[in-house]
Amino acid sequence: MIISGRPFALSSLLVMLAAIGTAWGFQLIGGYVPCALCLEQRLGYYAAIPLAIIGFLIYPRMPALARIAFAVAAAAMVWSAGLGVYHAGAEWGFWPGPADCGGGEQVRDASNLLAAIEGTRLVSCTEAAGRFLGISFAGWNAVAAGMAALLLLRAALFAPPSTRPR
Repeated sequence: MIISGRPFALSSLLVMLAAIGTAWGFQLIGGYVPCALCLEQRLGYYAAIPLAIIGFLIYPRMPALARIAFAVAAAAMVWSAGLGVYHAGAEWGFWPGPADCGGGEQVRDASNLLAAIEGTRLVSCTEAAGRFLGISFAGWNAVAAGMAALLLLRAALFAPPSTRPR
């Protein structure tokens, strides 16, 4: 019996889209300002989501190439999960956070620059913006990214090496 990797790829896509959509929702609707480390964790999603979509679409015709896309996407999600663990650990004080971490809202109008600078609130990477069920946003990112990475690895492992006759 051949197990297809497509359900795993689709599941990972749903996890990644839910995670990045939630992050953007908290930022745009909830008013949470992400720190620099939060923004860096999103880069894994920005790389993995298109790769997973490509792998999902090409799977029936080019399963070997789909395996590579899934594996590279999994690596991007492992990187994001690792950053999430590091970030959550810094928030809990298990280790120091990055010395240069502090973000703020972008200044969009230079005509009132001084007022914008005075009103800018810096966001520290070592303070959790909020917690849900005792886990910070960075911790939830580690969970979601880790789950997506596992699903993508399963998709890569279950994709047949090739369907072409030799």
